[in-house]
Parts: sequence; C-alpha cells; structure tokens
Amino acid sequence: MEDGKLCQWSVFRSLLAIVQWWSFNVTVIIINKWIFQKLDFKFPLSVSCVHFITSSIGAYTVIKVLKLKPLIVVEPEDRWKRIFPMSFVFCVNIVLGNVSLRYIPVSFMQTIKSFTPATTVFLQWLVWRKYFDWRIWASLVPIVGGILLTSITELSFNMFGFCAALFGCLATSTKTILAESLLHGYKFDSINTVYYMAPFATLILGVPAMLLEGNGIIEWFQMHPSPWPALIIIFSSGVLAFCLNFSIFYVIHSTTAVTFNVAGNLKVAVAVLISWMIFKNPISSLNAVGCGITLVGCTFYGYVRHMLAQQPPGTPRTPRTPRNRMEQLLPLVNNNDKLDDKV
Repeated sequence: MEDGKLCQWSVFRSLLAIVQWWSFNVTVIIINKWIFQKLDFKFPLSVSCVHFITSSIGAYTVIKVLKLKPLIVVEPEDRWKRIFPMSFVFCVNIVLGNVSLRYIPVSFMQTIKSFTPATTVFLQWLVWRKYFDWRIWASLVPIVGGILLTSITELSFNMFGFCAALFGCLATSTKTILAESLLHGYKFDSINTVYYMAPFATLILGVPAMLLEGNGIIEWFQMHPSPWPALIIIFSSGVLAFCLNFSIFYVIHSTTAVTFNVAGNLKVAVAVLISWMIFKNPISSLNAVGCGITLVGCTFYGYVRHMLAQQPPGTPRTPRTPRNRMEQLLPLVNNNDKLDDKV
C-alpha cells in the first residue's frame, strides 16, 4: 500500500513537472512573439538582454539569497577560459531564437528548432570524426525530411528568419558540444548554468543592443500609445524566462530521459497549436504534415539514443572507443538536451 502511494506520488510529481515546464516554455515563446508582433517592439537584441538581466537577478536570488540551490564553485581562471566561451555561444543561441521569432511564425520556428539533433550529430561527425550507429543516422531521415517539407510549404516563409532559426540550431549544438568539453568536471544544473552565463551574456550583448537598437527604442517609446504597460510585459517575459529555467531543473529530476524526450516533442505540438489559435498564421495541410513528420522523427531519435545507451559495452554496432582524450569529453549524442531551453 505504501509503495503504491509512493508510485502514485511519483507519477503525479512527474506530470506536474511536465505541465509547469510546458506552461512556462509555451508562455515565453508566445509572449515574445506578442512583443514583436502586437507591441511592435521589433528589437530582439534588447529583448534578449532583458532576459539575461532578469535571469541573472533570479539566479542570484535563488542561490545566494534564498539558498534553494547550492552554488557550484568555479575557479576565477576557469570562468574566463571555460564559462566565457560558453556564454558567447549561449548568447548567440538566444539572440538567434528571438530574431527568428520576429520574422517567422512560432509554428515554423519551433519546427526548425527540432532540427537540433541532426545538427549535433553532423557537427560531431564532421569536426570530431565521431562514429554513430546506423540507427542514429536513420532516425535523422524523418527529421530532415519533415523540415524540408515544412520549409517548402510554409506560407509565411521569410529567408532571414529561416536562416536565423537554422543557425540557432547550430548554435545550440555547438553549445552542447562545448559544454561537454569546457565544463568537464563541473556538474552544472540549469540554475548554476544561468548564474554564471547570464551575466557574461549581458556584458556581451549590452553594447551591441544599445548601439544597434537604442535610437529605435527611444522612437518606439515616444510613438507607442501606452509604452509603460508594454514595458511591463517585456520585463515580465524576462521573469518568465527565468521561471522556465527553474522548471527545467524540476522536470529533469522528476522524469526519465525517454519521458522528457516525448514530452519535449509534445510541447512543440502544443506551442504550434496555441500560437496558431492566437496569431492565426496560415498553415497548409502539407505544412502540418511536415511538422508532424519532424516531431515523430525527434521521438524516434530519442528512442534510438536511449536504446543504444542501454546496450552493454562490447555490443555490436555500438560506437568505437574514443581515440584520444578530446573524444572522451564529447558525448555520443546530445546528452545535454534537457538544458536546451534555457533562458
């Protein structure tokens, strides 16, 4: 009886974690699109900078003030040698995501983001000559095919937004690969990751945001009929972005890798559906089919990765032993998928 109650509580906790993760993730995406489209605040660098500032304050509050998470101590030298390069890629990743949201619909942007597993595998194979089981490559076929079908049939296609989203996938993959090597020895969670990287990202992005978008923001502030309520919404998106990081930490500790993968793909479907209901962007039937194929491919990829990870050493078709220390620091596949939605 007691074991049954514990099992029920575990299932309830997992469902609660997934629902709150979905809620924060979808809300952040929708509110960012609302800022660009409805509030006419077309300044993605500044929006990203607001997210970094609020996340820095939030992470400091959680770790230093409330002490809800222990601080992972990083040597000052390592902060510049390891954390700063990661922060740069981290910054590029978030900026490209916000830039793509300005120019293309949420549904299209989320579908392209599902291309990340393919870019991760390709970069590891091309740059580090990693070997992958044929089933990994096979699982990427529906992902690539679905992305191509979705892109060809997208009625609101914008080349600049498409390229921003695509390069955002490359930035996410690069961030994941660098995390395995640069952060080797540090068991970072999502909150500590934000604690160290968000301040660096703010420094990196602050000056370009002021130089490129400062005059435009002043003009927007003078022309907008109600700027102060709009600014409250913009800063609220930063608070929600930090809450998303905290929800990621909770869901990682409450679910299995397979559950997380499936829930992540369902989250994309939920985001696509809600964005269509709010913004009414036109979606053709073939476009919806392409999005569905991509999500099925991502689920299949996660399943294959999980099955290969469960194989005992020496099983045929498992990857060969890494030839050098650098290869030992790199994952077979994206082991940091759970932290891809940060900020």
